[in-house]
Amino acid sequence: MKSKIYPLRFEAILKERIWGGEKLKTILNKPITSNITGESWELSTVEGDVSVIANGEYKGTALSELINEFPNEILGTAVYKRFGNQFPLLFKYLDAREDLSIQVHPNDELAKKRHNSFGKTEMWYIMQADDDARIIVGFKDNSNAEEYLKHLKDNTLVSILDDVKVKPGDVFFLETGTVHAIGAGLLVAEIQQTSDITYRLYDFDRKDANGNTRELHVDLALEAINYKKVNTYKEYSKEVNQSNSIVACPYFTTNFIPLENDKKVENTGLTFIVYMCIEGTFEIEYDAVTYSYRKGDTVLVPAAMKSYDLRGKASILEIYIS
Repeated sequence: MKSKIYPLRFEAILKERIWGGEKLKTILNKPITSNITGESWELSTVEGDVSVIANGEYKGTALSELINEFPNEILGTAVYKRFGNQFPLLFKYLDAREDLSIQVHPNDELAKKRHNSFGKTEMWYIMQADDDARIIVGFKDNSNAEEYLKHLKDNTLVSILDDVKVKPGDVFFLETGTVHAIGAGLLVAEIQQTSDITYRLYDFDRKDANGNTRELHVDLALEAINYKKVNTYKEYSKEVNQSNSIVACPYFTTNFIPLENDKKVENTGLTFIVYMCIEGTFEIEYDAVTYSYRKGDTVLVPAAMKSYDLRGKASILEIYIS
């Protein structure tokens, strides 16, 4: 690269949602301006919502511009070979003051055919949970389109879906086709493919401030749904100062790092690494410069940063492409 490479932070892209609240500000210090802010997009190249760098020499530059100029150095040689200039992942924090709609995401094949988009495999890390907070993940038992449509028509869809009580630290991995909903009272870190394709199945007959209900996508969803019972909960170890595997799939690998003092990281240059700070504070020391992060921060470490140190006391999600 023509100038010194360094860890990249980004301006939060804040989204008002009918189900949003204020935890992104009160817990994660995001600069929200309304009491219905549901999402902070931390790292995105979705069209119309491209992240802008917030620190250092490239402050004010769109991530897509930097990738176009330095694809191998930012993405990594293997990621660039596979995805071209497309940043393949999207990182968010979500605050659900109310239940989100019951929804489903299409797989790569269907999303490509219908929307010229990636599918949307995703995972949730539960950062904070109010008492009795719950999520919906898949069907209680194997189902089929006929049964699903009958319950949808009768307003009893929730009765055949798997309703799970959750607590902080729980992780759920949702493959495409899994019917799901984040429940009220949850603050969630979400990692997903770069896609904004969602089919909304049921929205609890909610109306917005103008008295309108939100669009449903019942017909589009029929072909996208996996009607089989699925296991989405992920158990993982928490060995201190180690990268403990949570999810390893074709789209992303996510590890959990309980950082107690310091950890040296050696990268191959094949992939970028992203860190989401979900508790505490930590630093990256690289090339004799120290970069500091706190709970709620997300940082992209370019692939060209091949050796650096993590220091501090924090719980961190570490994400890359295998």
